[in-house]
Amino acid sequence: MTFSNLTIIGERINPGFKSTETLFANDDFKGIQELAIRQANAGAAYLNVNCGRRSKDDPDFLKEVILSIQAVVDIPLSFDFPNVEVQELCLKTYDIEKAKGRKPIVNSIAETRWEMLELANIMPFKVILMASERMEDGRGKPNKLACEVFETAQRMVNTVMESEYDFNKEDLIVDVSVSALAADTEGLTKMAIEGIRLIGEDPDMQGVHIMGGLSNIGQQLPAKAADGSRLKLQLENAFLTMANPLGFDFLLGTPWKEYGPLPEDNYVYKIFTEVLGLSGIEALRCIRKFYKAG
Repeated sequence: MTFSNLTIIGERINPGFKSTETLFANDDFKGIQELAIRQANAGAAYLNVNCGRRSKDDPDFLKEVILSIQAVVDIPLSFDFPNVEVQELCLKTYDIEKAKGRKPIVNSIAETRWEMLELANIMPFKVILMASERMEDGRGKPNKLACEVFETAQRMVNTVMESEYDFNKEDLIVDVSVSALAADTEGLTKMAIEGIRLIGEDPDMQGVHIMGGLSNIGQQLPAKAADGSRLKLQLENAFLTMANPLGFDFLLGTPWKEYGPLPEDNYVYKIFTEVLGLSGIEALRCIRKFYKAG
């Protein structure tokens, strides 16, 4: 069983994955193409493109990566770098005809970098809006409460919709940011889920998509849960089981993973629910139950 309304942005063209880092280091464009094809065949609706430092330092490499990918797949791309110049190169390189007329995604705009909205002068695009940080007193500040995530999302959506550019709500994807659970003493995971609920319940936000990247959630945790299941995948599915019905419908993830809802009596899901009700040292103690039985 899978999540029927979940759109996956394939995350693997990113040097954060060691195998991809090797492809980049060797300028292995054939290998990058094979990775693009594998993600597309596994069901990705978009392919994320993140070349790390080379996105800015080596524009020729970035351009060749985009051209190589579009030579072998026709799904649209998501350009992942918070820099106007890099995004400008990506959009000018992107061949919308090869993507069957489908818009790319710009990842991402925050309240601290509204100048990126002007990229819409190059071509229409969908945009990821970062609701995990806000502008306060002239500087960026991380959000720590669900109401702050919600209010930031509201402001950003309103700003885009009231801009001179031709966006509609279907073009907007709010990123609530998903943190590593093993180090979450501040309740940031609970904040994300509650923020999703608030956004999803707001009638003025209907049509806007909600997303996050789940690869972080299992960082620093063992591969296996105490019941023998794949802990990191189960954690991702536990988050999705809660968040998807609330409106979380876009995922930056690995398309060949077995994403699917968990039953309430699932071992990892039960502990995940318990952890969300705790904070500080008590949350960290509870996290040990994932991999230490008894």
